[in-house]
Amino acid sequence: MSTKIALGIDVGGSGIKGAPVDLETGQLLAERVRIDTPSPSTPQAVAQVCAEIATTFNLDSEVPVGVAIPAPVNNGHIPFMANLDQSWTGVDANEIMRDIMGRHVTVINDADAAGYAEARYGAARGVKGLVIATTLGTGIGSALIYNGVLIPCSELGHLEIDGYDAEKRAAASIRTLEKLDWPEWSERLQRYYETVEMLFSPSIFVVGGGVSRKHDKFLPLLKLRTPIVPAVLFNGAGIAGAAALAAADE
Repeated sequence: MSTKIALGIDVGGSGIKGAPVDLETGQLLAERVRIDTPSPSTPQAVAQVCAEIATTFNLDSEVPVGVAIPAPVNNGHIPFMANLDQSWTGVDANEIMRDIMGRHVTVINDADAAGYAEARYGAARGVKGLVIATTLGTGIGSALIYNGVLIPCSELGHLEIDGYDAEKRAAASIRTLEKLDWPEWSERLQRYYETVEMLFSPSIFVVGGGVSRKHDKFLPLLKLRTPIVPAVLFNGAGIAGAAALAAADE
């Protein structure tokens, strides 16, 4: 990786956040800039906000940009979209972002970006073999990283387990919705992670999402062969991972 700095941008349903990233350490080099997600959140409107964020940091035009979005991304193409405007479906997001921003831009799934950041800079740094990172939130996001290489487009939150879509039983939002206590929710997480463990035999699980800040309430209750640890980068993970993957894509 020749460049030392890249810009990472994390697009969410309510806000778009970005900051330049030190690619050696994964640290943000400036305070994050946040702008509300436009409505409607079309690709062109989101790209305009990303361009606005980029201009605030006065970066050289050669600095690559990584944009993490809440959708599968297959070589820049978006097969379907859940949390932004449906006009994203079927578009080449890389092309739209590059045209509007006038920079080299790589669009990445947000869970892939966060998981890659944890493998490169965070809780799974230096781990050999397969890292499986999951985000527990409204749903369950996932990322697979093997010996430092991202294997994109996994959707392990949608595994069918005991007749249910996994995230409909085990996401953090379900714990809140059904008023589950920590042991009750942990039973569901146990079933989820033991199934993933059986299918993949990873070297480590990394658990992210806002609920991971309370990891002491539920991770010790899980009985797995695989080490399972909380994420450490939290809100900076998507930005750092998007920046690092964009630089690698130059």
